Amino acid sequence: MQKYVKNIYLSTSNRNNMAEKISKLMNDSPLARWTVLVLVALMMFFAYMFVDVMSPLKSLVESDLGWNSSVFGKYAASEYILNVFGFLIIAGIILDKLGVRFSGVLSAALMVAGAAIKFVGISEWFQGTGFAQWLGSWWVEMPASAKMASLGFMIFGCGCEMEGTNVSKILAKWFKGKEMALAMGLEMAIARLGVFGVMWIAPIISNAAGGSILAPLGFCGALLCIGLINFIIFGVMDRKFDNQLIAAGLATDEKSPEDEFHIKDLGAIFKSKMFWIVALLCVLYYSAIFPFQRYAPNFLEETLGVDAATAARLFSCFPILAMCLTPLLGIFLDRVGKGATMLMLGSVIMIACHLSFAFLLPVFPHKWFAVLLIVVLGVSFSLVPAALWPSVPKIIDEKVLGSAYCLIFWVQNIGLCLVPMLIGSLRQSTGGYTIPMIVFSSFGVLAFIFSLFLKTEDRRKKYGLELPNIKK
Repeated sequence: MQKYVKNIYLSTSNRNNMAEKISKLMNDSPLARWTVLVLVALMMFFAYMFVDVMSPLKSLVESDLGWNSSVFGKYAASEYILNVFGFLIIAGIILDKLGVRFSGVLSAALMVAGAAIKFVGISEWFQGTGFAQWLGSWWVEMPASAKMASLGFMIFGCGCEMEGTNVSKILAKWFKGKEMALAMGLEMAIARLGVFGVMWIAPIISNAAGGSILAPLGFCGALLCIGLINFIIFGVMDRKFDNQLIAAGLATDEKSPEDEFHIKDLGAIFKSKMFWIVALLCVLYYSAIFPFQRYAPNFLEETLGVDAATAARLFSCFPILAMCLTPLLGIFLDRVGKGATMLMLGSVIMIACHLSFAFLLPVFPHKWFAVLLIVVLGVSFSLVPAALWPSVPKIIDEKVLGSAYCLIFWVQNIGLCLVPMLIGSLRQSTGGYTIPMIVFSSFGVLAFIFSLFLKTEDRRKKYGLELPNIKK
């Protein structure tokens, strides 16, 4: 018995000595953790570029490929279809069971594969194949090129949404107790820069290649390949980080039965009141932002009486301001806190902006007033994401964090599929934008109510949503 106790003492002493030797982990190094941020954020930057690479080429796509607006809309919606029908739930299980390294490479590979299928579907070579003729022989409203491109976009969309949740878990891991909100804010800012950049780059590349659709598509596909390499490099760094955690006694090579993820844990997520508050807050808020972006240029064009190019330029300041403000708000959240309060404030600003679009801008159709409203809405778009995503690790157990992020994205994807159809139907039936803007503002009202619930629960359960992320 004495020998057994001595062995336990020696084992504990060895672990303590090892922990003392590894007093500085990889994520304690600013260079290492910010390198991880750059590697994963660039992948999302490339992904966001690929998502919208054909948007500024819509007229060229319709004239060269024989698509119409209805076909283009179905192609655009295809990005979300497999996610809505359950892939994101599977992605969450993969993420929590197999880890961020495997999930990161898998999702990046799915994006590259989807991009390749889309590239082939739009190529002239494909149009002359027997397979293309067979594809075009059924559901003739959708050309063979659109069907093939939609298939590729579905696969790409699975990888893109999976990578988005994977990146959130990576940053939660590497920036735990550090500048987590700033890191997530910078990642979102870099990703949004991809949307802005492709709106300028895609037409330039297309024109330089003689009006080619394939040239900008191939360029963005090549960037996705670079993103895949980035995740392979990240995997090497993350493996070393995990080995440090194991050596320091902060993690084990094999998870204990209590810590290991089980399918039944999904039930615990669905039963969590906080999960549903956050998920519904997320879908309500983003349903009033992303679908609005699709209609905003046309809304400004009609309301202000300007041409489409001018309307697009007026609205272009929206993502730019959000991109600039989100990291700054992340710094504030890291050092001061007030995450739940920021969510409430962002919802109130969104309500005011959409109501102003509905009732004030038609009465005062001035460009400066439209830009002012767009800029203020950009502030809302900075407040909510900056506070929302870093709050999730505070309310969800780490072993199911990946599944929780994926389930939140799944709920969000349902809204992003359904709301554009609702707004389009209202627009068609009313002939104007007043009712759609009221609907957008009503989403803001509901988002405010759920943010109020979130703050109340935080006060009761002490999740720390109002506390700073950086631990002193």
